[in-house]
Amino acid sequence: MKRKILFITGSRAEYGLLRKLILASAVDNDIEMRLIVTGSHLSSKHGSTYKDIEKDKIEPTQKININLNNDSPMDVINSMSIAMKKFSNSFIKLQPDLIVILGDRYEIFSAASAAMILNIPIAHIHGGEVTEGAYDEAIRHSITKISHLHFVATNDFRKRVIQLGENPKTVFSVGGLGIDAIADLKLLSRPDLEKNMNFKFGTKNLLITLHPETRVDKTKQYKNLKTLLAALKKHKDIKFIFTMPNADQHNEQIANLIKAFCFNNPANA
Repeated sequence: MKRKILFITGSRAEYGLLRKLILASAVDNDIEMRLIVTGSHLSSKHGSTYKDIEKDKIEPTQKININLNNDSPMDVINSMSIAMKKFSNSFIKLQPDLIVILGDRYEIFSAASAAMILNIPIAHIHGGEVTEGAYDEAIRHSITKISHLHFVATNDFRKRVIQLGENPKTVFSVGGLGIDAIADLKLLSRPDLEKNMNFKFGTKNLLITLHPETRVDKTKQYKNLKTLLAALKKHKDIKFIFTMPNADQHNEQIANLIKAFCFNNPANA
């Protein structure tokens, strides 16, 4: 009898890590692979990245929209409550033997909480890690306590999961899934990359990624970002490539400041 294994993905970053495992499970004769797509994958503001999954010719078993329309703390709490209810209904319908989740997102925490109450085993990937300035760390450790199997990236992370009280026999140091993704990565030439991004590289280039610090006051976060952008503006000889923030609270504040900077500095960004 095939084992019913259910993967859950809520963002492009997380899917990039899970991708090879999902693809391998889809063709394994001993596995009945199912996939739930949720979170920012289904948000047009965040790029509707479920399309990346469809490009891999993977048909999601279900898409769970958790209403990522706004970004205040209450909006996040509302999305979590919606997620928990919808995941519960989905789990009851799909009856998986095992749920596979990765990381520390709040929608993944909602899925894990629902699975815990329904007594569905959970395999958690990338536990035991540390994230400063965000509640991701608390969520990650909470998911660790809810989960049954743990696949961590380093021996230090394995020790931390065991320190949290998990049975050493259930904690496996398997390395980071990102390494597997990098090994299969097909690099673009510089001209193709410029065309793909609609961006002309300069002699010096900076890639800038800034995500919300969910445990930092909104006003302080705004001040820190303004300071960063003011410092960047002084470097007229450097071209800047910004990635947009993830779907955490107050992400719009960061996105709007980045957009304004790029609009006002078209020669550099």
